[in-house]
Amino acid sequence: MSSELVINVSPTETRVVRLENGTISELYIERAREAGYVGNIYKGKVVRVLPGMQAAFVEIGLERTAFLYVTDIVPELTSFDEVDSGGDDATEEVPVKAQPERRPRRRIPQIQDLLKEGQDVLVQIARDPIGTKGARLTCHISLPGRFMVFMPTVNHLGISRRIADDRERSRLRNFLEKVKPKEGGLIVRTMSEGASFKDLKQDVDYLEKMWQEICAKKDKCPSPSLVHSELGIVLKAIRDLFSEDIDRVVIDSASEGKKVRDFIESFMPRMKQVVEIYDATEPIFDAFGIEIEISRALGKKVWLKSGGYLIIDQTEALTVVDVNTGKFVGKKNLEDTILKTNLEAAREIAYQLRMRDIGGIIIIDFIDMERHTNRDKVYQTLKEVLKPDRAKTTITKITELGLVEMTRKRTRESLSRLLTETCFYCEGRGYLKNKPTVCHEIFRELKRGLPDLKKNRIVVQAHPSIATLLTEEEHPGIEEWEKIAGKKVAIKGKEDYHLEQFDIFEE
Repeated sequence: MSSELVINVSPTETRVVRLENGTISELYIERAREAGYVGNIYKGKVVRVLPGMQAAFVEIGLERTAFLYVTDIVPELTSFDEVDSGGDDATEEVPVKAQPERRPRRRIPQIQDLLKEGQDVLVQIARDPIGTKGARLTCHISLPGRFMVFMPTVNHLGISRRIADDRERSRLRNFLEKVKPKEGGLIVRTMSEGASFKDLKQDVDYLEKMWQEICAKKDKCPSPSLVHSELGIVLKAIRDLFSEDIDRVVIDSASEGKKVRDFIESFMPRMKQVVEIYDATEPIFDAFGIEIEISRALGKKVWLKSGGYLIIDQTEALTVVDVNTGKFVGKKNLEDTILKTNLEAAREIAYQLRMRDIGGIIIIDFIDMERHTNRDKVYQTLKEVLKPDRAKTTITKITELGLVEMTRKRTRESLSRLLTETCFYCEGRGYLKNKPTVCHEIFRELKRGLPDLKKNRIVVQAHPSIATLLTEEEHPGIEEWEKIAGKKVAIKGKEDYHLEQFDIFEE
């Protein structure tokens, strides 16, 4: 199976896609004004303790106060599988072995006995702010490297469960026993498979040094303040996604491409040649067919190859997926037609959940099947196709009503909530692309049409709110295009335009 990383970089937005056999398996988007916070470490100040919820609100300098639960303070209360290692394979880990003598689990302490209002506390963001909710915090600091994750506050050793070979696990277990720090724990990441002891030890030394620098900075800075920031989206994607099974990395920015090459050269020098700089006129996501797939992922209806279809409806509380036979009439009998539709739907649902990054509670309404053996086939298929998902999932068996209840770990906004906003035309009954998304579409359309533009003055006509955004916050994108094209852009607002409507013409 061929795998590629395709990276689209612009002054205001960066997008990273992992393609497997030409199909999107993972998509990450980061905008300069909306950069993610997961992995950042802050010196915060407790502003409110809530005994009734066994939680506290902590001021860390963001728009909303962040949330800290009692079990995210005391390491002994957190099972190993729940420790967030800060990397995308954080929930894959399993214990190597028990520590010398594991203490009996003690009674959960009260939040008011652990924290007081006005107290300073070192915390790490485990989940970005989502909707109206503030960021989720943890005191279990984790520092991800290329091969290892160092957890200075948790006394545990672990190996990624994605490393299946017993001999390799034994080799890595021996390594952990030799290098375990006096304080803290280590998790061996999936990327460590086959890595030399020298490379693994260098990673551990680097992470320990980073922790010492964080501690020194924490003692000097006031609260609230940022103590340590996670890597940007491009290098983070290379760190977490790049491996020997990646055939190539294609990026449309020469400067970012150099950083990627340097980063890869530091740990896999023989692989730096897989990095390609894309410099064609056609936008990179158009050339790889990615733009169409992203637009498709924003729709409620998803057609299956057989003629059946899915309806994916995201609500505040949960996501519902409805499976329908649609145009598919089958060849033998009704039960066979239903089984084939449900099996195809199970594979597509797993793909759509990853592509759209849907988290939380998910209810799947498969078409009713009379035979228990058919229900089990569909359940086992869904379970199997969910295995490659880097987000942790739990799934129940199909009920008599044909329903599957499942959860998928949510660490950030889903794709639809990232790229759309509630539609004011229909009072929340549907979605529109949000204003920054429309602006970025305009930038891409300008780039796409550049070869055909002859005159030196270009006019962009759009909804007044889009025109305002283009002349203010998003103006660097216009300036960048003018610099590249050697042409001037005039922006005009049209009151009667739909929010997503725009026209580009020469004047």
